[in-house]
Amino acid sequence: MTKTNLPNILITGTPGAGKSKLCEKLSKTLDGDYKYLDVSKIAKQKDFVEEFDEELQCPILDEDKLLDYLEPIMESGGNILEYHGCDFFPERWFQSVFVVRCNNTILFDRLKERNYNDKKVASNVECEIFGTIYEEALEAYNEDIVTEVKGESLKDLEESCKKIKNWVRAWNRK
Repeated sequence: MTKTNLPNILITGTPGAGKSKLCEKLSKTLDGDYKYLDVSKIAKQKDFVEEFDEELQCPILDEDKLLDYLEPIMESGGNILEYHGCDFFPERWFQSVFVVRCNNTILFDRLKERNYNDKKVASNVECEIFGTIYEEALEAYNEDIVTEVKGESLKDLEESCKKIKNWVRAWNRK
């Protein structure tokens, strides 16, 4: 990817941490021509689902089909990609990775509001407590491009959006 292209940004984190709200706000406020790509929606629309996990009540992603579909899109730059996992995306795709974190009590309430079953709530809260997504990001990407942001409140949303906008401005000056 050349410097003249817009950077690709990965927004990841535990389900319910605030990724979607952040991505929606970013896609409306970032200067430039950024596309918001919600991997879960793409997977459903394009049928990139291998099977359904009955216990956790969620689809299991066909990563190969998804990656093949996204490759030409990511090459063009200017993408804000959102997904709750991150370690299977190629490192070359992203110039920055932001992991949205959330207090586990707030997260628990959000997941219950979504009517997640008890097993799925417990699994996701445990994931957040142990910082699983953040650790995956640090293992999958150069730690210099991985940043934690908060997703607990509207104030956090504004601050996270501002932090990412400042990162984009700095990247554009390179």
